[in-house]
Amino acid sequence: MLAQFKLHLPFQPAGDQPAAITLLEEGLEKGMRHQTLLGATGTGKTFTVANVIAQFGKPTLVLAHNKTLAAQLAQEYREFFPDNAVHYFVSYYDYYQPEAYIAHSDTYIEKEAQINAEIDRLRHAATQALLTRRDVIIVASVSAIYGLGSPEEYEKVNVKIEKGKPENRSALIRKLTGIYFERTNADLEPGKLRAVGNTVEFMPVNEKAIYRISFLPAQAGDGERVARIEKLDYISRAKLGEPKDVFVFPAKHFITSEAERNRAIEDIKVELKEQLAKFKREEKPLEAERLKRRTLHDLALIREIGYTSGIENYSRHFDGRAPGEPPHTLLSYFPHVTRRSPDGTKAVAPDFLTVIDESHVTVPQLGGMYAGDKSRKDVLVEHGFRLPSARDNRPLQFEEFEERVGQVIYTSATPGPYEKQRSEQIVEQIIRPTGLVDPELMVRPVSESTKDIVSPLPDKGLTMSPYRGQVNDFIEEAATVIGRGGRALATTLTKQMAEDLAAFLNGREVFRGERSRTTGTLRQAQGEGTQLLRAEYLHSDVKTIDRIDILSNFRKGKFDILVGVNLLREGLDLPEVELVGILDADKEGFLRSETSLIQTIGRAARNVLGKVVLYADQMTGSLERAISETNRRRDIQLAYNKKHGITPKTIQKEIRDIAESMRSEHDKTISELLALDTIAYKDDPAAFIKRKRQEMGAAVEQLDFETAALIRDEIYKLEGVTSKKKPRSRKPPHQ
Repeated sequence: MLAQFKLHLPFQPAGDQPAAITLLEEGLEKGMRHQTLLGATGTGKTFTVANVIAQFGKPTLVLAHNKTLAAQLAQEYREFFPDNAVHYFVSYYDYYQPEAYIAHSDTYIEKEAQINAEIDRLRHAATQALLTRRDVIIVASVSAIYGLGSPEEYEKVNVKIEKGKPENRSALIRKLTGIYFERTNADLEPGKLRAVGNTVEFMPVNEKAIYRISFLPAQAGDGERVARIEKLDYISRAKLGEPKDVFVFPAKHFITSEAERNRAIEDIKVELKEQLAKFKREEKPLEAERLKRRTLHDLALIREIGYTSGIENYSRHFDGRAPGEPPHTLLSYFPHVTRRSPDGTKAVAPDFLTVIDESHVTVPQLGGMYAGDKSRKDVLVEHGFRLPSARDNRPLQFEEFEERVGQVIYTSATPGPYEKQRSEQIVEQIIRPTGLVDPELMVRPVSESTKDIVSPLPDKGLTMSPYRGQVNDFIEEAATVIGRGGRALATTLTKQMAEDLAAFLNGREVFRGERSRTTGTLRQAQGEGTQLLRAEYLHSDVKTIDRIDILSNFRKGKFDILVGVNLLREGLDLPEVELVGILDADKEGFLRSETSLIQTIGRAARNVLGKVVLYADQMTGSLERAISETNRRRDIQLAYNKKHGITPKTIQKEIRDIAESMRSEHDKTISELLALDTIAYKDDPAAFIKRKRQEMGAAVEQLDFETAALIRDEIYKLEGVTSKKKPRSRKPPHQ
C-alpha cells in the first residue's frame, strides 16, 4: 500500500532538478538498491529528494550525521510536506558520559547522563507515527542504529479509550500506570496522569496536550462508561476538541511484562554463574567479587522496582535475544513485507526508502559506531564490571544496517568511495535553479610579507603590498562584505583557535570600505564611518540547541562573523554568507582534504556575491584537486547561464527558529521572563538583581524550588552567565 504524500511546491523543479528526479524515480522503479545524487552545494538536493519521496509513496528514513543538520532537514521536510507526518529522532541526551574503565590507572568512570525531555517526546512521536500511519518521514541522526525497545511489545500494550465504552476510573488508572505513566497531584507533564473527582487527566508522551476522560456513573446492571473525551491545551486548558477515541502508547520505549522480567532475571543468574566460574578458572578473585556484588545488587533493584542504573546492559535478556543477535532499533519500527524467494522460502524485507544525507560523512560514521562501543565494553567485561551480555547492548554493525534498510539514495556534493562503488547509478545535479555559480576562488599566503603578493589563481590582477597575514587580510575582506550587509565565515583547525579568533574579532573596530583593485589595500569609502565586528564561534562543544540558536542569529544579522572548525561544512543553509575564509588551507589532513575543502567552499555558493579566500603558503594535492573541481563546476554553470540567458540571484530563504520545538518549558519561561524584565534591569541593574535574589530566597523558604530555579537562571542570563562553554585556559609554560 502506497502512502499518500502531499508535496507542497513553493516552486517548480528547475536547473538539473527535473532530470535528476526522473532518473532517481526510474532507478527506484527498476529496483536499484543503491543510487547516488551527486549535487553541488545549493542545487536543491533536499527538494529533489522530496519530489522522489512523494512519487515513491513509502515511509522514508532520512539519516544525517549530526543533530544540527537533522533539525534543519526536519524543518525543510515539514515545509515540503505540511499535511504529512515529519518527525525528528536524535539522541535524547543533553550530556552523556558512558560507563568506562581505564585499566592502567585503575580508574572506573560511572555512567552520567542528562536527558532532554522534549527530545524524548519527539522520539516517542516518531515511533508512534511509524506504528499508526504510512505517510511518515523520520529525520534521524546515527541514534537510529542504537538499541530501542521491541516495536511488537511497544505496540501490543497500548491503551485504547473510546467514548461510550465500558471503563471505570480505577481500572483506567491501573492501565495507564501499567504502561509506565506516573501519577501526580502537580502540573501534568508528558507521561504523567492525575485523578480529579470523577475524571482522569493525562498527557501522552508524544504531544503537548492534556486528555480529560469523564465517566458516566454505573446504571442498574451496567458498569461505568466513558462519557466524554476532551483534548485540552496544556497551558490555557482551552478545549481543542472532543475525539471519539484516543490511543495511548507506553511512556517508555522499553516494555517488559512481569513474566518476561522474571524469565530475564533467571537468565541473568545463569550467565552470572557461568562468568564467575570463568573468573575462578582464570584466578581472578577481585573481578569475580566485583561482578557478583554488582549483578546481585542490580537484580535486587530490578525485582523490587523494575529498574536499575545501567539496566540497558541486560537488554539482551529482557528482549529474549540470542548471544550476538543485534538489538531492536528505530529501523525495526519501519514497515516490512514478507516476500517469497525463487526457491520457495519466505523472507522479511524492508518496505521503506532510506536517504543518507551528506553520505561521505554519514556512511563512515555509521560504520564506526560498533567498533568504539565494543572496545569500551570489552574492557568492562574483562575486569568484572559487566556481564558478557552487556556487549549486546550496542549499535548495529554496518553489515547489519545494510540488511535492515531497503532501497537507498545517497546525497552528497562529494560522494565517498563506498557510495561510488555500490551505486548502480550516479545522478549529477550541477546546475542551480537560481542560476548561481560556484564561488570565485582566491589563494593568498598565510604569513605576513613586505613583498608584493600575487595570487596563484587569477585574482583579477590583484596585487597586495605590504601583506599583513591571513587574519588581517580576512578582517579587511570581512569589513567590505559586512559593510554591504553580508555575512562572513572563517574556518580554523582547532576549537581553541576558533574561540581565540572569535574573541579577537569581536568588538574590533574597522572602517567601512572596499578593497582597491590595484593596491589590494582596504580604502575607506567617502562618507562612510567605522563599524564594530561582531563574531561568535561554533564547534562540537556547544550544546545542540545553542548551535541552532547561533546559526539562526547569524542569519538574522545579530552578529556578522561565524568562526568554526568542522560544523561549517555540510548542509548548513546560510544564503546570507558572501565570504568564506579558509585559514591554513595548506595543512594537509582531514579538515583540509579535497572533500572538506569542496564542502567548505560550498558555503558561499548560495549568494550571488559569494567569494572564498584560501590561505596557503604552498599548493597541496588536496588544494589543487578542490580548486580544479570547483572551477569545472563553475565553467559548466556559467556556460548553462549564458546559453539560457539566466541572471543569477541569491537564494531567498525564510529564517525559522528550528530550535523552538526542542527547547524545554523551563528555557521558554526564562526567555519570556527576560523579555519582560530586561528594561527594568537596564534602569538599575544592581537594585533589580538584589530584588530578584530576595524573590528567589522567598521561593526557597516556601519550598517552591521550581520558581527559585527560574529566577536563578534569569539572573544568570541577565548577568551574562550562560551555559555556553568558556574559552579553555592555557596551561602555563614549564619553567
